[in-house]
Amino acid sequence: METTRSPGLGGGTIPKPPSKAKLAAKPAVVEAVGVAKPQSDEKPPLTFRRRLVWTAVGGFLITNFLMFLRFFFPRTLFEPSSRFRIGYPADFSLGVDERFKQSHRIWVVRQPDKLFVVYAKCTHLGCTPNWVETENKYKCPCHGSGYDMEGRNFEGPAPRPMDRAHVEFDADGQIVVDIARLYSCPPGAPCQFETDPNSYLVVS
Repeated sequence: METTRSPGLGGGTIPKPPSKAKLAAKPAVVEAVGVAKPQSDEKPPLTFRRRLVWTAVGGFLITNFLMFLRFFFPRTLFEPSSRFRIGYPADFSLGVDERFKQSHRIWVVRQPDKLFVVYAKCTHLGCTPNWVETENKYKCPCHGSGYDMEGRNFEGPAPRPMDRAHVEFDADGQIVVDIARLYSCPPGAPCQFETDPNSYLVVS
């Protein structure tokens, strides 16, 4: 604090009042040396976001690693064998037997002197026809192709008869069908229904 000498008696000193500039600077000094304001803790939200990001990255990497391992274990589709037994000739009565249509897509046709197996696939676009017993014909539900009991086309867009499956007897006398070996009867070409002995079985 500044002092001034008094011109009066005794020559004493009188304190000089502080200037306005100093008075204005005091609050700043008090604020500077005052108690620091408490800082808000922003770490928990930041930590949560980091954990979320790393969890997403880890999940992505684990998923891709599992997909990579999946290639070493290819899926196997177990289909029924194309070669199977259907029983003895005496197990079938005259006409069309549909018991194997759902499981093997075939009809077993028994006639007085022979037995053969029609593969139930329309030769137009591959749909599965239905046997209509009241009309004595196979009828394709997709485009209306019609076939007689022997599988020969007579109406609709089908270009040729339905195929027949390979048939033979095994050592026990049962009928063995092989749908991997089919016989066709294309128009203008030799009909395998008549020329190949394994397209039918002679029965009595």
